[in-house]
Amino acid sequence: MKKIFFSLLITISLISCKTNNLEADLLVTNATIWTGNPESPKAEAMAIKGDSILAIGSFKDLEKFKGESTEILDVNGNFITPGFIDAHVHLLMGGNSLLSVQLRDTKTQQEFIDRIASFAKKIKPNQWIVEGNWDHTLWGGELPSKEWIDEFTTDNPVAIYRMDGHMILANSAALKIAGIDRNTPDVENGEIVKDSEGNPTGILKSKAMYLVLNKIPVLSISEKEDAINTAQNYLLSQGVTTIHDVDSLGGFEVAQKMYTNNKLKVRMYTAEPLYKWESVSKTDKSEKWLKNGLLKSFVDGSLGSHTAAFNEPYSDKLDDNGLFIVNEDSLFSQIINADNKDLQVTVHAIGDRANNKLLNIYERVIKKNGNKDRRLRIEHAQHLTTEDIKRFSKLNVIASVQPYHAIDDGRWAEELIGPERIKTTYAFKSLLDANTTLVFGSDWPVAPASPLYGMYAAVTRQTLDNKNLGGWVPEQKINIEQALTAYTQNGAYSSFDENIKGTLEPGKLADFVILNENLLTIKPEKLKDVKVLQTYVGGKQAFNKNID
Repeated sequence: MKKIFFSLLITISLISCKTNNLEADLLVTNATIWTGNPESPKAEAMAIKGDSILAIGSFKDLEKFKGESTEILDVNGNFITPGFIDAHVHLLMGGNSLLSVQLRDTKTQQEFIDRIASFAKKIKPNQWIVEGNWDHTLWGGELPSKEWIDEFTTDNPVAIYRMDGHMILANSAALKIAGIDRNTPDVENGEIVKDSEGNPTGILKSKAMYLVLNKIPVLSISEKEDAINTAQNYLLSQGVTTIHDVDSLGGFEVAQKMYTNNKLKVRMYTAEPLYKWESVSKTDKSEKWLKNGLLKSFVDGSLGSHTAAFNEPYSDKLDDNGLFIVNEDSLFSQIINADNKDLQVTVHAIGDRANNKLLNIYERVIKKNGNKDRRLRIEHAQHLTTEDIKRFSKLNVIASVQPYHAIDDGRWAEELIGPERIKTTYAFKSLLDANTTLVFGSDWPVAPASPLYGMYAAVTRQTLDNKNLGGWVPEQKINIEQALTAYTQNGAYSSFDENIKGTLEPGKLADFVILNENLLTIKPEKLKDVKVLQTYVGGKQAFNKNID
């Protein structure tokens, strides 16, 4: 009798063990999986329980995790990668850009005018027209002026960004609200562009933008939620499961409310302005959905607006080296104080002089505060000297770059900085060769939030005008696995999340993307045409191309 009872206990125990611990909620089968784990890079099946991966490998090995309630997902041999991590997104701006006038691809002055005129007819009087993200190089390089749009926007103030975010066009209504006229002096580290008669054209650069931007009414909670919801649906359709939001526009508090109400679908790591270092408290590193503790600042502006800071003058404007947005001593003080609080710091730097100054500051902070796992970042790291490329790895500085910009700027960058400086522009290969941690993002809405297009840019470097079929500065091309790593594993590392995401391994979050092509075998030129079929966050389907 005791023997029978003991056998029964064992049987019950095994059943309970399978039901409670080993039975998968979801079993992904018939897949071509790139895990991102160098020790076991390929798999064909994945068992998921709750929000995490239970096991990964061959279907034969994982069949034991199939139970009566296990859902089977047969992906028909399609390609699976870890969920993409976009390390540089302006979340609220991106959401609002989808809800506002679309100017990114306007190719003529008339098309620019027509789109704004058409949008103005659809909105209420006094409602601001914002975002836009225009690119004047697409219609020959002439900057727009308020005269282009004033007659169509008499009832609506306009403050629309150039695509790089460092220049805006304001109409007369917006300039009036801001009190800007021919007698308004330039602000420090900014420019009010004026015509030959001294009248403002409506173009405001860098710090001058805020004379108008600070007059735009603050978004309401419901408007922010609409923007975030619109943004996250778009991001999921691109296979993005985690973002690093560098907006600093108050999205974190709204996202917290959305998370509480089960409306948040994308994981977020949010930044606050560096100057607020005293009031910022970082979230626990184990937090899966919403984290803060990243502080962001700026050194300079952008290449396209001539506000990026260079050692030598611009090739097309020999009296112009760009400009610094912040004082070097002030920046050092803020960074070292933030570092003392163990907050992570990232700073925008575009020009070679800006990157050099920032690396110098980082080096001073490390010497002063000593070695620790601080993971300092530079956002963009766009134009570098050969000597400074080597310093990233030496100082353990992460290069957080946006590859799409390379194939965009590559159409005209040489005109601005000449043939020598472009050799170390968007220097992805050189940075990797120097053992730098390279992280990819989009800078959306400045560029599309498409990791697939970003990988295409990094691997081919074929510019958007189709004039560099062999690649612009081709020696800086990288391979697809390096690009995938920059969008997954390295993205997780750059936010202290490498233990819970970035690769598909047992115990990590079940964030993954199903694609219609094998990224490891198709021709690099086809990368931008690959389709996201489904996106899963925490083992739950968040996007399905067939029904969304």
